[in-house]
Amino acid sequence: MKLKIKLFNFIILVSVLAFNQQNATAQDKTGYRKIKSLPIKSAGGWDYLFAVPELNRLYVSHGNQVNIINLKTGDSTGIISNTQGVHGIAVALALNKGYTSNGKTNTVSVFDLRTNKVIATIPCGSNPDAIFYDDFSKKIYTCNGKSEDATVIDVATDKVVATIALGAKPETAVSNGKGKIFVNAETTNEVIVIDAMTYKVVTRYKIKSGQEPTGLDIDRKTNRLFIACGGNKTMVIMDATNGDNLAKFPIGGSDGLVFDPALKLAFASNGEGTISVVRELNADHFKLIQSIPSEKSARTITIDLKSHHLFLSAAKTVANPAGGYPKMVPGTFHVLEIGK
Repeated sequence: MKLKIKLFNFIILVSVLAFNQQNATAQDKTGYRKIKSLPIKSAGGWDYLFAVPELNRLYVSHGNQVNIINLKTGDSTGIISNTQGVHGIAVALALNKGYTSNGKTNTVSVFDLRTNKVIATIPCGSNPDAIFYDDFSKKIYTCNGKSEDATVIDVATDKVVATIALGAKPETAVSNGKGKIFVNAETTNEVIVIDAMTYKVVTRYKIKSGQEPTGLDIDRKTNRLFIACGGNKTMVIMDATNGDNLAKFPIGGSDGLVFDPALKLAFASNGEGTISVVRELNADHFKLIQSIPSEKSARTITIDLKSHHLFLSAAKTVANPAGGYPKMVPGTFHVLEIGK
């Protein structure tokens, strides 16, 4: 009888372990795949794109304009013109205003969210790249690559209220929603921390295992920064409260990263044609769980936090005879939609 009981218990144990392993494997797959390819016919290169589910819109930088796409249908619904060398897009929903960073003219364009018309142009630092809206201080920040500083704009007045010297080339910035701004410093491999009320740099955190940080996002609940380092193809997770480097994972040549706070997933877009996915198990433990196929050249990314779908800009490219970045094949620019 004892032998039968032991055998029965062993069978139960094996079954439980097998179920747990199967369940863990299932959790390690996102189920994400390419759903649509949304063509955009205009000419020019691209950088950031930005989803605004509250407006059901996707803003896509492309050459000297911003294309607007319906998030649900994929239809083109408008254009924001004369944004020369546009890099990024941000919105202040409460004031019905949007903002673009224009690299060729060292300006920020302010546009009306209802009409898509540019209503003001604001001078900023040299070669503004990423741009974002800090919901805590109600300010727009631009990361200015050539002048190595950040421009701060008050959305109530559309006036520059500060220019913050950074001493390094800023790439991307995020807010913790509590008064701190975090900026990727691409040339010094740091995260620069700014006080959103005083506009002062308060500290600098070293990214120990990452080179040329590009993409950046934050889990505001756990105070964890997710940093995509394109220089050595590594994602670094950092404690935003003290700069501790908590984990690192191999990714691709990434230029963008987004974090889904509901799913606890960080997505890094890689120009090789993949999306690296890291799951936040808790505040101190993380796991690289999947590489989702995308397309070559799809290096920037945004997320619709309502549908949890990802959007990436891409195009067919050919080698550049003069060297440097590949050349885009005319007429091939499009946006990929990735989801379940």
